[in-house]
This record gives sequence, C-alpha cells and structure tokens, in this order.
Amino acid sequence: EAELKHGRMCMLASIGMVVPAFVRVPGEQFQGSYTGWEAHDRLVASGAMGQILLFVGLFETLAGIPACVATMNGDREPGDFEFGGIFKPTDPVQLRRKQNAELKNGRLAMLAFSGQVTQAVLTGHDAPFLY
Repeated sequence: EAELKHGRMCMLASIGMVVPAFVRVPGEQFQGSYTGWEAHDRLVASGAMGQILLFVGLFETLAGIPACVATMNGDREPGDFEFGGIFKPTDPVQLRRKQNAELKNGRLAMLAFSGQVTQAVLTGHDAPFLY
C-alpha cells in the first residue's frame, strides 16, 4: 500500500518538477525565477504549506486508515480505491500486468524524483536540467 502511494505521488512530483519551467501560476507570489525548493520555501513563508499539510493529513486520516483496515481484513486490494474502475481490465492476466506496470513505474518515478531534486540542488538550475 505504501509503495503504491509513494510511487503515485512521485509520478506526480516528477511532472511537477518540470511543468513550472514552462507554465506559471497566476499571482504575484508565484512569479519570478526560482527552483523547486525555493517554491517550497515561499509556500512555507506565506503559510500555505501549513494549510496543505492540514488538509492532506485530514484526508489521510479519514480515508487512509479505513482503507488499510479493509486491506488487512482482505476486503480490498492494496492501492485499490475504486477510482477509475471503468478503465480496469476484466481479464485477470491483463489486470496483473497493469498492476505490475504501475508498481514498476512508481519505483522508477521515486528514483527520477530523487535525481531531479538532487540535480536541482547541486546545479542550482530548474528543469529541463540540461546544465
């Protein structure tokens, strides 16, 4: 369950490291040229990071704990939140193949995000990390 969740978050985070180099969010506090960790520091200074932490923590408590209990009782598969079930293959072999692909892509995303952050800190440059 935790590996799937971290993999999914790192897939989003890897995209989130690249997109700000090409797209800017409206608002004066978000303008300027800064790298990923500087954006984090700006959100902490403005107080927005505390609000994000509060809501994510609340969601994790209200949705995550019952999901883990249901997984341990055998009522659901790890990482299956019944979201996007229409796209889920009906063939068990294809379903297992897709689940393995998601797990492996999540593992790759965890390494990719670690590499992106490391390179951004060491070089001081943002995406596309060509420096």
